[in-house]
Amino acid sequence: MVINMAAGATKAELQHVIDRIVECGFQPHVIRGAERTVIGAVGSGGQRGALEALQVAPGVEALIPISQPFKLVGRELHRESTVVDVGGVKIGGDHWVVCAGPCSVESREQILETARSIKKSGASLLRGGAYKPRTSPYDFQGLGVEALELLKEARKETGLPIVTEVMSTEDVDVVSEYADMLQVGARNMQNFSLLRKLAILERPILLKRGPSATIKEWLLAAEYLLAGGNKNVVLCERGIKTFETATRNTLDLAAIALVATVTQWLG
Repeated sequence: MVINMAAGATKAELQHVIDRIVECGFQPHVIRGAERTVIGAVGSGGQRGALEALQVAPGVEALIPISQPFKLVGRELHRESTVVDVGGVKIGGDHWVVCAGPCSVESREQILETARSIKKSGASLLRGGAYKPRTSPYDFQGLGVEALELLKEARKETGLPIVTEVMSTEDVDVVSEYADMLQVGARNMQNFSLLRKLAILERPILLKRGPSATIKEWLLAAEYLLAGGNKNVVLCERGIKTFETATRNTLDLAAIALVATVTQWLG
């Protein structure tokens, strides 16, 4: 439920609505705009009928049901586009942001040379994998903490904020010490234990779409992050599996246009 407060609503009227939302068994999410405030009542199992009584509460302009299953991600609650700050680089603003770098950090020479090159070319973020999920258990799995140290050195030299993948809940603490933005890879998009832990971090999250995931499943994965308290989420269309076998993934460009219309979290 979206509760639009009137332009002249007082602090006391706003607090009354928030308190009532909590009493009805929902979580209040307050969004303060330039002219008025909007409150989202999110959750399941609450007293919806009692919540609808807020229609006549002082300071309330209108109650609008949220039609989508992703309550916090959609534009029904938050119509303005979100801007996510990653180490001083703003994603979602008025200019393009390029994030570049190797799939895996393999050596000091490789990552430093790459960082210098992409900095010179105009990129704003350095991406490199320290922990890599591979289809084959015999393929290179990443250098781990050694790679994180090399990324840190590259950031110090070039000033480029770091984006790197976190694969498991056990790695969240150590990766967050180094990374400016934590990436959830396509294979981990529905790793809900990982999403819940990332939701309480004060770090931006880059959420990749799983290769077989629907748009709805992708956005509900983002909902896990927002519902847990992390509002700094950027969605990444990574490509999906189709009947085509000659290419690894098919970039779903139509999904980008669709997601932009239903969510404000598109990066």
